[in-house]
Amino acid sequence: MDDETELSTFHVDRSVVALEEPAFSPKHIRLLRSTYRVMAKRGVRRISLQDAARAAGVSKGILLYYFGSKENLVLSTMRWVLGRVARRIQAAVFQAPSAEEKVAAMIDAIFFDARANRDFYLVFIDLMTYAARSDRFDKLTATFRSIVNAFYEHVIAEGNQEGVFHVSNAAEAAAVVRALVDGLSLQWLGEPQWEALHPQLRTLCKRAVLGYLQSGADHGLWLRPAPNPAKRASAPG
Repeated sequence: MDDETELSTFHVDRSVVALEEPAFSPKHIRLLRSTYRVMAKRGVRRISLQDAARAAGVSKGILLYYFGSKENLVLSTMRWVLGRVARRIQAAVFQAPSAEEKVAAMIDAIFFDARANRDFYLVFIDLMTYAARSDRFDKLTATFRSIVNAFYEHVIAEGNQEGVFHVSNAAEAAAVVRALVDGLSLQWLGEPQWEALHPQLRTLCKRAVLGYLQSGADHGLWLRPAPNPAKRASAPG
């Protein structure tokens, strides 16, 4: 591992740690886990403190003692969930020996269980709409997005060095990879037979991501301003 890769790894690791702070006690985790289950069933906006307390087998007063408010409870729950997801992806990325194997391991880590994936995306979609109207939640989703993009960028840059990936801009390609993963997941979420189709989703995602990275197509242009037709027409011929 060269110095640049070590530095990138260091920054990604620090970001994951920052996402997980503050550290949660076993009591906190039990309450967060039960709250997350309710959020997956009822949605982020519809969950109440009474719903969360009933699921955890405690009083509303206990939740208020540990978290202070419903917003803090939801925010802490999502911080805990996103931290776990980031750690799982991180472990997969840094254990696989080659870039192509890292991509496969990363996708396996993301799509490890049909029910868990469905619950996550149902809650995450709710969180994104919530974040659009709340600075606190927006900061959390932005941190998670930057961490995931950094994982993707790290693997893409490594694949370029190995000569197996052919993209001109690893950072922009990371955004495309995230779009492929999330886009395919959202399509799968609407399928009536979502559980049976989960293995196909995982296989399709690997094929789509590896195909894009190996193709050499410069899809990074989608993030750049389009040329001005008027200026181009007025240029001397």
